[in-house]
Amino acid sequence: MNRFLMSLVMFASAHGVCTQASATAALASTPPNIVVILADDMGWSDIGSYGGEIPTPHLDSLAENGLRFSNFYNSARCSPTRASLLTGLYPHQAGMGHLATQFVKKESKGTLGILHDRAVTMAEVLNDAGYFTAMTGKWHLGFERGITPWGEGFQRSLNLPRGAIYFPNQSMHKKDPKNFELHLNGKAIANDAEVLGQKDWYGTDLWTDFGIKFIKEAQQEDKPFFLYLAHVAPHFPVMAPQKDIEQFRGKYMEGWHKIRHDRYQRQIKMGLIDKSWALTEELPEVQHWDELPLEKQQRYDQLMAVYAAAVSRMDQSVGRLVHYLEQTDQLDNTLILFLSDNGSSAEGGPRARMGGKGPMGGPQSNLFIGMNWATVHNTPFTLFKHFTHEGGIATPLIAHWPNGIEKSLNGTIDSTPGHVVDVMATAVDLSKSTYPKTFNGHEILPMSGASLLPIFKGNEFKRAEPIFFEHEGNRAVRDGHWKVVSRNYQPWELYDMTADRTEMNNIANKYPERVKAMAVQYNEWAERSFVDSFFHEARNNWGSIAKQ
Repeated sequence: MNRFLMSLVMFASAHGVCTQASATAALASTPPNIVVILADDMGWSDIGSYGGEIPTPHLDSLAENGLRFSNFYNSARCSPTRASLLTGLYPHQAGMGHLATQFVKKESKGTLGILHDRAVTMAEVLNDAGYFTAMTGKWHLGFERGITPWGEGFQRSLNLPRGAIYFPNQSMHKKDPKNFELHLNGKAIANDAEVLGQKDWYGTDLWTDFGIKFIKEAQQEDKPFFLYLAHVAPHFPVMAPQKDIEQFRGKYMEGWHKIRHDRYQRQIKMGLIDKSWALTEELPEVQHWDELPLEKQQRYDQLMAVYAAAVSRMDQSVGRLVHYLEQTDQLDNTLILFLSDNGSSAEGGPRARMGGKGPMGGPQSNLFIGMNWATVHNTPFTLFKHFTHEGGIATPLIAHWPNGIEKSLNGTIDSTPGHVVDVMATAVDLSKSTYPKTFNGHEILPMSGASLLPIFKGNEFKRAEPIFFEHEGNRAVRDGHWKVVSRNYQPWELYDMTADRTEMNNIANKYPERVKAMAVQYNEWAERSFVDSFFHEARNNWGSIAKQ
């Protein structure tokens, strides 16, 4: 090879290396995209990577190539969790101590049914950092009182005020049209509007379609994006396309006792829980499967088939979103978080609710999954949505971010206690944005959460204070491996979560000083966080609570 040609080859090679290095450096300096996917009323064990039998290959793939958290928490209910997730504050601090539509107290500072001016949303913070911000799906943060996605910083949105809508022709639309009205970028639209692209949509698909559409707009503007994708599924009245439901018919004829035990065994095998943690006892109201007549077993099988289909379809939608990010070379630089707003719901009671018209799971049906199957969904824990025992507040959390999570951590399970208030702190940290002290002329409370970024990097994680909970008089404090919990203002129970995560062995009498100290922590937090007394009297009757 002559000298000229050799020089040319060497130049080209060096130029290629420099170009590649420059591209790598540029990618590393590009603010990461953030996608938060929230399931509604989904239990801790419903997806495959948390022990479930429902096929969720796309979520499982994110877990295998990312991180699973085994001790992550929500705020036990819909609106409170959403408020904490978007503001980085505990629910009462943000003004959402209960639902946006119930038990609103005008004289209260913490149960207002709106996001208070002392809170700023993740969208507002990331807007100031140059992000394109969008949300799709269920809002439920005070829409009726003027608190809207577009008013809280989201540049693009397709939302429902409250949720509970799966199909455009549901009977609910006719009974309460305003509260089940779609809004696109701040304007009310008909459920069959041409802009939706289809008249016979299924909600899970629609939220994902518009999430992808909004990401495309962010690309056109050459901006990093934050997408908050808030699914309705699998909240009551749970619905799914009939072809999906048919795939699960007959798969639950073994009954809830067997399905629950199988989930528990898979959780032990995958290292999600310790084999020394006993599977919690079912409540006395849970029916004995073998004592049910065949006709009822088949009805309950079909009910669970609808629920499984809704979860499966949600997983498929995650797959479509991930595929789009991959095809557009954005997946590696996108943090995806998947979690649920509370534990599975026993609303519908011990016998569930299987009403309405037409086929089960169709737009005219009215299905509540009920206590029997909800006990399975929250395996291995006790109790449900509403409560601060583990069944009400434990959520799966999958984190996937190829550029940001240490590769050696892929497929591992992190047992660090965390809470949805940590999502804001994480977003601020990785986006290098500034959390404000004031916003729109109002003083803003400091964030209550801690960034998860050290965990992503395999570094030491430190939390400044314990994690706190209160909903409807159900209280809890998680401080390291200790947890105190109280149901409806009953005496505090104490559990060592390392030895007894399923809360089977109350050791409050053994460690009274520990209980006393943590009760003081709770009272001090409640005082500074605007926590109202919800019930004036403790209530023990499960039946009355089940109707809440």
